[in-house]
Amino acid sequence: MSEHRKATADSAVSDSTRLESAPSGSAPSESAMSRLRPPYASVLDLIGQTPIVELTKFDTGKCRLFIKIESQNPGGSIKDRIALSMIAAAEKDGRLKPGGTIVEATAGNTGLGLAQVGIPKGYRIILVVPDKMSREKIQHLRALGAEVRMTRSDVGKGHAEYYQDMAQKIAAELPGAFYANQFANPANPLAHEATTGPEIFSQLDGDVDAVVVGVGSGGTLTGLGRYFAKVSPKTEMVLADPVGSVLAPLIKTGKMEEAGSWTVEGIGEDFVPPNADLSLVRKAYSISDKQSMLAVRDLLSREGILAGSSSGTLLSAALRYCREQTVPKRVVTFVCDSGNKYLSKVFDDIWLAEQGLADHEQHGDLRDLVMRSPRTGDIVYVGPDESLLNAYGRMRRSDVSQLPVLDEGKLVGIVDESDILAHVDGPYDGRWERFNGPVRSAMTSNLHTLQASQTLDTLLPVFDRNEVAIIFDGDEFVGLITRIDLINHLRRRAK
Repeated sequence: MSEHRKATADSAVSDSTRLESAPSGSAPSESAMSRLRPPYASVLDLIGQTPIVELTKFDTGKCRLFIKIESQNPGGSIKDRIALSMIAAAEKDGRLKPGGTIVEATAGNTGLGLAQVGIPKGYRIILVVPDKMSREKIQHLRALGAEVRMTRSDVGKGHAEYYQDMAQKIAAELPGAFYANQFANPANPLAHEATTGPEIFSQLDGDVDAVVVGVGSGGTLTGLGRYFAKVSPKTEMVLADPVGSVLAPLIKTGKMEEAGSWTVEGIGEDFVPPNADLSLVRKAYSISDKQSMLAVRDLLSREGILAGSSSGTLLSAALRYCREQTVPKRVVTFVCDSGNKYLSKVFDDIWLAEQGLADHEQHGDLRDLVMRSPRTGDIVYVGPDESLLNAYGRMRRSDVSQLPVLDEGKLVGIVDESDILAHVDGPYDGRWERFNGPVRSAMTSNLHTLQASQTLDTLLPVFDRNEVAIIFDGDEFVGLITRIDLINHLRRRAK
């Protein structure tokens, strides 16, 4: 370990001191300088020693609520800690040899940690990832150089396409491969017992009444539970669990229920991981996806902290715990990872509406299926005199296959992928000029429209003609409805 990692408890406390801005032209303040360090030998030396912030913009009842910013780790999550620990342990006992391969089943963050630590060391990284993971995580993994194998998120343990079973099979068939297996690897909880727990204890001056955690692999719960049982027996371990996960119901009732589904990434399970010592839990809360999404967005808008979806689950549970207390307590929870990994999901209003996780005004007619509308200002459109290249670029950036063509706010046509392709196809000579041709030269202006008051069954004939449904409310253009919009609507109604 680099000498720079050997910080004292005093330096850990001083690192949490708020940075004070110095007047222009003056020397930096003492508190600002206390956060500066000489250059580190490696980015891996930045793992751990993350700051803690007190949350002051929420109703915490009689309690004080602190949040440890694990997104400050170089890989952007708390999982960097266990990646470093698991790789070091495997190197030490010979399971991982120079030039070897690391295989893991992961919701993304452990894989990011393994790639962050392992690739600079020369290891090949193969990760099996469920298909509900965010696009940003997958792109991050591939950019680091990891090999990502996507698999189904709708199957359970024992199924050939379940992510853990698939990872174990890949590792077994690959000579010399090391299956990290965060769910049963003892180096996982050890990382939190040896680093995360002592940091929290030091940063909060040894006065910690409760720690709110989630369970993905169980390492955070077990490592912190063991540590605080030794140094602070009063400290309660509190579980934050997504609705649909089996863990909180098991703690509350002692019965294993059938797992449901949830949208939050990284925590919640359909089984009890070997690393999860649930006997350490004093209190458990089941938190809905909607509560989690609203909480993490509130964390950003109120406190300026950009966190991922699981942090919303932890924050919701921590707030509930705090508000239930009748005496003052000091409670700590985590920003498990950065919200940068969820910009296309948690922080996308359209995605939340599609998942039924945002308050969306209901009209009881076709307007309920329109996700983007001129009325709300979030519709993606193109003008008739813009180039087809512009239209193509807008479709790609917005993940849509067609665009309404608006001229001074009025609908004059629709342009879709087939319209553009038909216009630009042809001889190589002149293709660039065709791409730069105006949208009006390729758009469809003979439009079949529906009124918002019409019923769902009027959509199917439109889709049978391979058209998009164009919705008006009287003379006002409301928006478009696609097949996927109808499927989303039916799925939400089925719950």
